[in-house]
Amino acid sequence: MTAFWTEPDFDEHEHVQLVHDRNSGLTAIIALHSTHLGPGAGGTRFWHYPDAKDAMRDALRLSRGMSYKNAMAGLPMGGGKAVILANADRAKSAEMLAAFGDAVNALGGKYVTAEDVGISEEDMVAVSQRTKFVSGLPAKDDDAAGGDPGPFTAMGIYHGIKAAVKYKLGKDSVSGVHVAIQGTGSVGSGVARLLANDGAKLTVSDIHADRAQALATELGGEFADPEAVMSIACDVFSPNALGAILDDEGIARLEAPIVAGGANNQLARQGHGAKLAERGILYAPDYVINAGGIISVAMEYLCTQHGESSDINEVRKRIAKIPGRLEKIWQESDQTGVSPDVVADRMAQKLIGR
Repeated sequence: MTAFWTEPDFDEHEHVQLVHDRNSGLTAIIALHSTHLGPGAGGTRFWHYPDAKDAMRDALRLSRGMSYKNAMAGLPMGGGKAVILANADRAKSAEMLAAFGDAVNALGGKYVTAEDVGISEEDMVAVSQRTKFVSGLPAKDDDAAGGDPGPFTAMGIYHGIKAAVKYKLGKDSVSGVHVAIQGTGSVGSGVARLLANDGAKLTVSDIHADRAQALATELGGEFADPEAVMSIACDVFSPNALGAILDDEGIARLEAPIVAGGANNQLARQGHGAKLAERGILYAPDYVINAGGIISVAMEYLCTQHGESSDINEVRKRIAKIPGRLEKIWQESDQTGVSPDVVADRMAQKLIGR
């Protein structure tokens, strides 16, 4: 692994730590991008990286995205992220989670963790046995926020897609609007179900074909091969799997006037947002549209710190503000000719003092 400060995605991160525990087999990276607004908050990703450089790249990009996401969502939280480097068979143990919890605890509250890809609510419960700087724990009652943030992320994306359809296509409803959804995990399936309830036409795809086919059958949609989903002619392409899919080749394949989904770091590199704009494709900056999960996690954590129970209705009210933020970004983009991703970045950078 090369020195992290020479990586192109290093952005004056405040803290980058490699964690290794021989007894448990844990190898992880914890990255704090900014604590200007509060403790760095962001989930932990458990993933197999054939090349360790990809793990560092993920940690750096994701933590920076969390700084921007939390700032744009109006949360008193900074940006952080952790990645646990899984082996090829993705074996996970209680000892590994305990060692990770100890590493988070050693930072003394500078980093607050929660679920992300490959980490479950049960895993966070295990981590919480070693540190109090954790969120995404089971809700104490039906009126409290907590637990898997995926459904809240899906709720925000659903609102964002409706806003994009209205802004770009002039439609007040998604009834009959064709949405191609890439990724049918907790977030993607949640988005699909919400859209289906409104009468949207759905095409779904996932590397786990059986899961996507089952969802298509459940919702009366169609299944697409993962290699073909980006090329489907539709109204909205919604990426809800892993990031960096919007590169030169991916953008050239798109046959949709809107890209709006929950995957983090959808743009492979700076400049790809401009390429989308050149093609007349409306882009919803990922860290703005997918903020529902962190809103739930942050409200849960902040209320717990004050000995209070978080209010799920307050979480929903905050998520309902996502469309307004997107519209403001799109309007400024249209007025200035600057692509929406750059407009959003500049807004976020101003908020975190960069």
